[in-house]
Amino acid sequence: AFAVSIVSEGAEDETELPVLQKSEKSRTISKIDRELKEIVFVIQSQSNSFHSKRAEDLKRDILKQAFDLGKELPTVLLIHQIDRHEGAWTILPLMRDFSVTYGRNSSWIFFCEEDTRIQIVKLLETLRRFDKSKEWFLGKALHDEESTIIHHYAFAENPTVFKFPDFAAGWALSIPLVNKLGKKLKSEPLKSDFTIDLKHEIALYIWQKGEGPHLTPVPEFCTDDVNSYRVDHCATTFSNFLPLCGEPVNKEDVFVAVKTCRKFHGDRIPVVKQTWEREAALIEYYSDFADISIPTVDLGVPNTDRGHCGKTFAILERFLNHTSPKTPWLVVVDDDTLISIFRLRKLLSCYDPNEPVFLGERYGYGLGTGGYSYITGGGGMVFSRTAVQKLLASKCRCYSMDAPDDMVLGMCFSGLGIPITHSPLFHQARPMDYPKDYLSHQIPVSFHKHWNIDPVKVYFTWLAPNTEESHNGKRVEYNREDL
Repeated sequence: AFAVSIVSEGAEDETELPVLQKSEKSRTISKIDRELKEIVFVIQSQSNSFHSKRAEDLKRDILKQAFDLGKELPTVLLIHQIDRHEGAWTILPLMRDFSVTYGRNSSWIFFCEEDTRIQIVKLLETLRRFDKSKEWFLGKALHDEESTIIHHYAFAENPTVFKFPDFAAGWALSIPLVNKLGKKLKSEPLKSDFTIDLKHEIALYIWQKGEGPHLTPVPEFCTDDVNSYRVDHCATTFSNFLPLCGEPVNKEDVFVAVKTCRKFHGDRIPVVKQTWEREAALIEYYSDFADISIPTVDLGVPNTDRGHCGKTFAILERFLNHTSPKTPWLVVVDDDTLISIFRLRKLLSCYDPNEPVFLGERYGYGLGTGGYSYITGGGGMVFSRTAVQKLLASKCRCYSMDAPDDMVLGMCFSGLGIPITHSPLFHQARPMDYPKDYLSHQIPVSFHKHWNIDPVKVYFTWLAPNTEESHNGKRVEYNREDL
């Protein structure tokens, strides 16, 4: 592949051809060696055993490709092994360290997810197009169709103008930009209290209200499946729609707890019963009022207008003390959560219930200055029984009955040294609140909220087990309206 074809009428000495080929090949390999040495790969990994193994597999694949190309191997880092920061997964707190460690001898930091697949040769070809001495922020561009609460209604007049990277396709920062960010973070620590959608918040921080670079879209950064006919030009692909690591867990292995209250019995509970309730073998509705028509269980905890910490901890204690000890998984959802228990059972086949697993959509609080990560409640919170046992044994409890339950749980698990586990398949908001291209490489597990939508229609369009599941588990493209 690296040989140079030399065509000449009447070459003086054909024995020179292999020498020229070898010389050109050596120069090419030397160039690739240098380029590989100047890239730092950062895999956005997690410490849960399932995720860490996938990240290690990707690291091995990157190093094998590099070894096959030349003598030099790139640096490959796994985020979860960088334990100096509770918020390492939010990337920005690491910029100063990246600048100090790699700021002189590297050209690019390339970030990717554990399921991103990389063609090293094509990645090098792609990065060569950009002057590494300048500030570059490269990625596959996403944008909001309309302003959303997830992004604090940013760019309300025209949200399509602001682009942010799809992490699944990989994204890259040039070292001059990393050095600039590191310098800024040294003088101005991160101020943001909440981390809600990391990819959008990183793009906002880099943009610096117009003083920094916009994201530059790179067509070679792709999220097409590796087997797609469209990936010939791609430097990256994305291999994972919905993980399946064997048979889905049994229906009886998942206990579902629905948080509700009397004022929503008439409008929200009927939606659950019309949609996903039939997928759950074990389900209870917890309320401030015992309604035998549903039926609901009154936990003796009054309803609160703000957080529901008291109710959630009562649910955890009930699960531990009043359900079969052979039931390994607990799912806690709101009464306006739309969830696919069918898909969740597939996803849970990848996790070991003997580990303390706390799974869902990850948010962060105060991570620039310590803080903690937590699973946001609306998309659904999944606990292994082991996690519930460790939590309740710790005596960590609500500081008030109306404290935000998801944040208190995050604080408790952080104090126990139990990391939360993120899955992008859980969603705190509605399908319309996410870029279409972002959802296109997912088989979602949940959505949340009934605002200005038909929730039954959303469920049957996005979550019902009658689409790709009915075609031997293969993903099938079907029409999804703007919901």
